[in-house]
Amino acid sequence: MTDVSQASRTENRGRAPAFAVSIAVGALTILDLSGVNVALPSIQRSLHADSTQLQLIVAGYALAFGLTLIPSGRLGDTRSRRAMFVIGLVGFSLASALCALAPNIVWLTVTRFLQGAAAGVQMPQVLGMIQQLYRGEERGRAFGVFGAMVGIATAIGPSLAGSLIALGGAEEGWRLLFWFNVPCGAVALFFALRFLPRTQERGSGTELDPVGLVLLAGTILGLMLPFLLTTGSSTDDPLRWLWLAAFAAFGAAFLLWERGYARRGLSPIIHLDLFRLASYRNGILIATVYFGGLPASFLVTTLFLQEGLHAQPLAAGLVSVPFALGAAVSAFVGGRLVNRFGRALVVVGLVVVIVGIGALLASATLAPPDSAEWFMAASTLIGGIGGGFVISPNQTLTLSEVPPEEGSAAGSIAQLGQRIGTAVGVALVTAVFFAMVPGGGNHPVDQYHAAVRAGYLVTLALLAVALVVGLVDLRERQKAGKTPAQST
Repeated sequence: MTDVSQASRTENRGRAPAFAVSIAVGALTILDLSGVNVALPSIQRSLHADSTQLQLIVAGYALAFGLTLIPSGRLGDTRSRRAMFVIGLVGFSLASALCALAPNIVWLTVTRFLQGAAAGVQMPQVLGMIQQLYRGEERGRAFGVFGAMVGIATAIGPSLAGSLIALGGAEEGWRLLFWFNVPCGAVALFFALRFLPRTQERGSGTELDPVGLVLLAGTILGLMLPFLLTTGSSTDDPLRWLWLAAFAAFGAAFLLWERGYARRGLSPIIHLDLFRLASYRNGILIATVYFGGLPASFLVTTLFLQEGLHAQPLAAGLVSVPFALGAAVSAFVGGRLVNRFGRALVVVGLVVVIVGIGALLASATLAPPDSAEWFMAASTLIGGIGGGFVISPNQTLTLSEVPPEEGSAAGSIAQLGQRIGTAVGVALVTAVFFAMVPGGGNHPVDQYHAAVRAGYLVTLALLAVALVVGLVDLRERQKAGKTPAQST
């Protein structure tokens, strides 16, 4: 018994540094993602970029991230998560250095695409590694820590970016944001090679299914591209929506091919049987719709504060910091409560988020302009507390019945759902907002009040859909007689 206990303690000591490396790399990705938006004005001045080129810097990263998520997750499951983790980390660090050296906007656009692709390689391995290292109640706590990390990184990302830009100068300071990733990536690589487990339970099949990869890439491209190219401006090309026809064609072909591929006894890129699991299917749907609403609400807040109330960019960014900090704390707590309350915890979190967005709407439209920022910051804190009870517990519940050997691929599908939800939600809110206050004009504050009200109502509608899905899932679990502990 003593030998077993000692072996268990040794294993636990080995898991802790591997887990720390995994979430540190996840944090590095989030820091870069949340910081680049703050750097866009500096990039515009330095490289003389127009608004379309700046949009491509953001859209290219998101598109590349989405394209590499699922294939790299599948490779991590069937080959080696450790190897894919290292490849993604090295690629992300090198691409960051190339971004920092960019002499022109075309160079930066291409290297941002490469950086997004590398981030899409490493992120599924982070989620798969957590699946591999922890089981049961420990997994819930691990995802709670992961959720807290996401909240903290999201909170400090804009502030870190602002500080680096101030240090490097208004025109060239953005380069320090990308240089920051290089030494951090090198340190993470050292610890990854030392601590990440070399062995794992591997998923079935080792073939890559090149036809399936091409069809999947066409499906993702056709779905995401028209939304990523939507700015809400009257100059947006209406022909971009024709990409949705390509999405429908590629998507149908992909499903037919994958089913036939599986019938031949081969291992498809996406195991469609995963979607037979109600916990997985409903969890992905909740996350997708939730991420359709939340990032869009941040965009509305920033647009209203900077354009409607003429707040400074740093002040506008700080309004969302209470959300991130509240989410970090509640995600940590939620990881410890999910085993006791299950899906009910996610439902309560969604209700609190809806209350927070409602308070944000009231603060923006009813509070005096000189104090609206403070009321809005307090409202985001309420939303953040609810958000932490959504993301971390939902992640645990979504992957609860997924075999560990399928963890990276299953996690990558969930991540892809979040990216698609964000693209669609931001496009909807942007279109609604700028339909009421066309860009480039000097509009009265009442007009901005109407625009921000409409934007928040779109967010609330999306969150209401997520709440309905959560209630349906909770009802199904109760009918099946599942206790919260059995759900996780």
